[in-house]
Amino acid sequence: MRASEIREMTGEELQTKLTELKEELFNLRFQLAVNQLENSSRIGAVKKDIARVSTILRQRELDGTEA
Repeated sequence: MRASEIREMTGEELQTKLTELKEELFNLRFQLAVNQLENSSRIGAVKKDIARVSTILRQRELDGTEA
């Protein structure tokens, strides 16, 4: 997911996306623990997406726009 795509989302969509990403990360970590994870690089990608969404939300919060 690109930062430009994230910036186009509304605040509510960003909150929903953040929740979905955190759930996905939980599931990936669980799969890793029980040795069922096929693509371990997905964990890093999801973490980066979480960071991107969190950063955009924080920027909007500081700007006072649509958080």
